[in-house]
Amino acid sequence: MTLPDPDGGTTTTIAAIADEVGVSVATVSKVLNGRADVAPETRARVEESLERHRYRRRGRRKPAGTGQIDLVFHEFDSAWAMEIIRGVEAVTEPAGIDVILSQLGGKHHPPQHWLDAVLARRPLGVLFVLCSPTTAQQEQLRRQDIPFVVVDTDSATTASVPTVGSNNWNGGLLATRHLLELGHRRIAIISGPEDVLCSRARLAGFRAAHEEAGLPVDPDLVRYGTFYIDAGFTHGMALLDRADRPTAVFAGSDMQALGVLRAARQLGIDVPSGLSVIGYDNIEVAAWTDPPLTTIDQPLRDMAGTAAHMVLDLARGQSPRTTRIDLVTELVVRESTAPPAS
Repeated sequence: MTLPDPDGGTTTTIAAIADEVGVSVATVSKVLNGRADVAPETRARVEESLERHRYRRRGRRKPAGTGQIDLVFHEFDSAWAMEIIRGVEAVTEPAGIDVILSQLGGKHHPPQHWLDAVLARRPLGVLFVLCSPTTAQQEQLRRQDIPFVVVDTDSATTASVPTVGSNNWNGGLLATRHLLELGHRRIAIISGPEDVLCSRARLAGFRAAHEEAGLPVDPDLVRYGTFYIDAGFTHGMALLDRADRPTAVFAGSDMQALGVLRAARQLGIDVPSGLSVIGYDNIEVAAWTDPPLTTIDQPLRDMAGTAAHMVLDLARGQSPRTTRIDLVTELVVRESTAPPAS
């Protein structure tokens, strides 16, 4: 019964881990299987030893085409999340694979009790949407031979985590270029949360378009929202109820754009003759607003389907050709944008 050094050598066994930590083989097995009946301090010591010796399960390959995958969101948003769910189900349903749906209440990393339940269930794989496992949790999933893929729009996850996203910087650039080309010079942006990378990437594209046009960005017109309707309405009211109001708003998400449209209507501002509004995502409802919403098409269903294919390939033991896939964002022009009133 021997332990390898971390850079190679002999094979690690559960018995060797148990001997090093000073616990029973059964306790190590419970930790590996995500069982809850292990004291936190003991679990931490076992996890540390497993990680240090890079322990991996061997000989437990799950059959493809059966079983289930976990789909976990950082937070549910009905319209946006439904696009992701439909994209995943388009891949899993024909394969006869069930999807277990959960959400983290706004957290961007899962709590340990959630991960313990996943480890005990041993799904074919896990899809994380706008959230990701911590480094330690990644090791736990790898030890259990449970592949995971992140569906994330921040374009900046580590190369060791298979990720499907989109080019947010380019999306922000395209949205702002469109408004500038129409003749707008006072353009506001309501991005997403400041601590979310995709929000900052869209804002960076917004700034780049202004710089490209040789125009300054008014810091008073830069706002951070939540990607939800209420943030669009609140910031929309504040931006539009001022003497030097903007002539256009880049809402950063279609849901926030809905809030801006409502704020404009409440203040008696016509869209698009008195205000241009552009969203982001191109969810289904964007084509049915009044007026129909100009937006940036982020191919959510394609992103989700690509991620689902990737996690199933990993479950079959196939290595992905790349760990980062960024899909293209495109401008969709409808009736909510027009040249500013003279």
